[in-house]
Amino acid sequence: MAHKTREGYFESARELKSRILEGTFPREMKEQFDRMLEHFGQSPIIVRSSSLLEDAFGNAFAGKYESYFCVNQGTPERRYELFEESVRRIFASTMNEDALTYRLQRGLDQHDEQMALLVQRVSGTYRKHYFFPEVAGVGLSYNPFVWKQGLNPRAGMLRIVFGLGTRAVNRVENDYPRIVALDAPLVKSHGGIADARRFSQHDVDLLNLDDNRFHSLSLMQVIHEGVEARLDLIGVRDEETSERMRSAGRAGQDVWILTFDELLSSTDFTAVLSRMLKALEGVYRHPVDIEFTANFNAEGRLQVNLLQCRPFQTKGQKAQVEIPEKIPKKRVLIRQEGNFMGGSVSQSLARIIYIDPKGYTKLTLSEKYDVARLVGRLNKLIERREDMPTAVFGPGRWGTTTPAMGVPVTFSEISKIAVIAEIAYRDGSLIPDLSFGTHFFQDLVETDIFYMAIYPEKENVFFNTGWLESLPNRLLELLPQEGRYAEVVRVYDVREKDLRLASDVVNQKLICYSAS
Repeated sequence: MAHKTREGYFESARELKSRILEGTFPREMKEQFDRMLEHFGQSPIIVRSSSLLEDAFGNAFAGKYESYFCVNQGTPERRYELFEESVRRIFASTMNEDALTYRLQRGLDQHDEQMALLVQRVSGTYRKHYFFPEVAGVGLSYNPFVWKQGLNPRAGMLRIVFGLGTRAVNRVENDYPRIVALDAPLVKSHGGIADARRFSQHDVDLLNLDDNRFHSLSLMQVIHEGVEARLDLIGVRDEETSERMRSAGRAGQDVWILTFDELLSSTDFTAVLSRMLKALEGVYRHPVDIEFTANFNAEGRLQVNLLQCRPFQTKGQKAQVEIPEKIPKKRVLIRQEGNFMGGSVSQSLARIIYIDPKGYTKLTLSEKYDVARLVGRLNKLIERREDMPTAVFGPGRWGTTTPAMGVPVTFSEISKIAVIAEIAYRDGSLIPDLSFGTHFFQDLVETDIFYMAIYPEKENVFFNTGWLESLPNRLLELLPQEGRYAEVVRVYDVREKDLRLASDVVNQKLICYSAS
């Protein structure tokens, strides 16, 4: 079969994907689909992938295959049509480039990927013509990437949102779920009302029963429409913004910031999740990753529902790494405290791919996509990560779907990278996202990619871009046809500089420096 050959692995997958999307089901299977939909009635459902490789120990496949919400309203014929389309798209997702790259990296490219489906009733509550849970999120029973000294990684962590959990499992543009360390639930990775306002959830994912589709609404619109919500538990009033709006003649609009502080401090929510995570970890005999919802029942009590559980592929907590303190500033590329994921490491670097933030913001939309594809081509030039350990530095979020927020690469375009750095840049919305618990996070963990977020204007952060810019740009030596982007995409060979990255997760310190 051509797909199992080295030459045809990716190429033939495109044709296979197309054929799956155009495929039909036999009559007896359609009859079973009909009976199942009759069982669910008009309750919203979600169709999830459930393959043998995906559900086995050792391979999380986080986000590699699709899941689809079916709002499940309308005529039986329309409901069936949308369900069948979801099934085809899930089967076709086995031929996505990211999924193929993942299987190749994990030595699974010669295995038959046998796909099954899991159809679940969506956990939530009817609110006007919407349907969604009060709280949803992701939980990890072990958090090897604590962001503050003193936090216990074995206590686990949560990533929670208001509404459907899609905003917790994915990196969502201009939105930040609440990150919760279960041993210190009220400790935040930022401080002050301005940061709380900025680094919080601004939109809500829900199912629109009238339109029969998945929908995202702004939090302000949800509040303005009078949709029932326990805002007293999940948010605080933003009096400052409300006053500004009143002064501007926009009276009558309440503004809230979703902090979840009251939920975390005055209910048994964190205690229930802690017990659930530890019980599941005990049964699996391995750290676990869960998806959950929480809704208030008729008696007003919070009820937590477990939606999914799988082994969490963690590298564990490595031995403490000694951070050199007396390196001259001129030999230091980065020195900072916190804002990194990947545990304690001591890593040599051979190459740096640097996307100049100022130059990137001036590019057109299509040019930003060109830069992402260019990074992918540079990634493909790396035969073995061990022989050419490479770091990519770029503005905002790597892997975003919105180029204004960062560089829109796919995971397959950074799969051979050793270190990813996201740089906060003051122009535009180029802000990193410490994405603990997302599918992007799982990709980094499973492929052993170290992550850091760099905030150059913060205290205790030293980022020496002048050191980089003093080196020659090797882009045209590697890809001679890419001259038009040589001012924005810079490739530095740092082998002669003996560049080293050292991080200490216990003391939350990091340095990248030249040892020669």
